[in-house]
Amino acid sequence: MESIVEIGTIKDVESWAELRVALWPHHSLEDHRAELGRVFLSASGEAVAFIARNAENEAVGFAEATLRHDYVNGCSSSPVLFLEGIYVRPVDRRKGIARLLCKAVADWGKSLGCVEFGSDARLENSASHALHTALGFEETQRVVFFRKPL
Repeated sequence: MESIVEIGTIKDVESWAELRVALWPHHSLEDHRAELGRVFLSASGEAVAFIARNAENEAVGFAEATLRHDYVNGCSSSPVLFLEGIYVRPVDRRKGIARLLCKAVADWGKSLGCVEFGSDARLENSASHALHTALGFEETQRVVFFRKPL
């Protein structure tokens, strides 16, 4: 059976937060729960998340996106649909789930008038670069950020 992809709701918070911990382990489960409520479960209309489920109805992946009205590197329109995060459990990879999640996000952005879809990845994250390329993204530029304490 093919995976089912639906908009994330309050009923998904526990499994969704656990998947987020796998992607972003430097934040606690509690922090992730709080962010889901604040950003993705609010009625702002500026953010969306899709959850992928397998035949057993287990959450196996997610994609989160926002509308960015500020400048997005490599893009020339506004707002830009921006992929904030995408994750599929390792055991469920290479089954087209990330592609389904990305399509759901793209369809949401198109429905709101977006004509560009942005994303980013750390310079050293070659797996993410490969995923983005496989999903049809093209690299626009590489950036190194600097900081100086005052």
